[in-house]
Amino acid sequence: MSSITAVPLQPVKRSVLAYLWVGIAIAVLGAFALAWMAPLDPATSFLAKNRRTPGVVETASGLQYEIIAPGKGGPTPTDTDVTLVNYEGKLTDGTTFDKSQQPTPLPVKGVVPGFAEALKLMQKGSKYRFWVKPSLGYGEKVNGPIPAHSVLVFDVEMVDFIPEAELRRLQMQQQLMQQQQQGGAAGGGMPPGAGGLPPGAIPGQ
Repeated sequence: MSSITAVPLQPVKRSVLAYLWVGIAIAVLGAFALAWMAPLDPATSFLAKNRRTPGVVETASGLQYEIIAPGKGGPTPTDTDVTLVNYEGKLTDGTTFDKSQQPTPLPVKGVVPGFAEALKLMQKGSKYRFWVKPSLGYGEKVNGPIPAHSVLVFDVEMVDFIPEAELRRLQMQQQLMQQQQQGGAAGGGMPPGAGGLPPGAIPGQ
């Protein structure tokens, strides 16, 4: 018969264990201290402060908004709608980078994600102010006068909105009317009897 001789581990002194735990605790506390002391980027710092402003609401995505005028009630736009809005876009330092001169049609699915989410919150006649964080705007991209990593600030008035399909139908009707008017003005563009008048008839007689 053979036997296995076990070699027992030498017991660790309590003082060594204490030093070990103290070292771990110092390392953990140091990591927390570094994280706490690390400066926030300007956009994150601005939004963290802005969300504490009375009247400012933050959505699950991080979009922040303030209701300036609540509007007339009723439905809000969807992804398939085209909105008619007055708007002004600024940077957080107050620099205006875009402004509508008249009510401007904007398709909801044709704008940056944060602006699209913002439009879908608004009822007709309402006025909102929105703060769009970089990840919901242009992110790391430079877009004209807008630097990378910018928070976009929009003042928006919702004049109206309609489904995109309805807008296309109205545009086609308008184009047909313009073509008919141009054809009539040029002469010979309308066949005899068109417009409900029999051939040879003189309007007004």
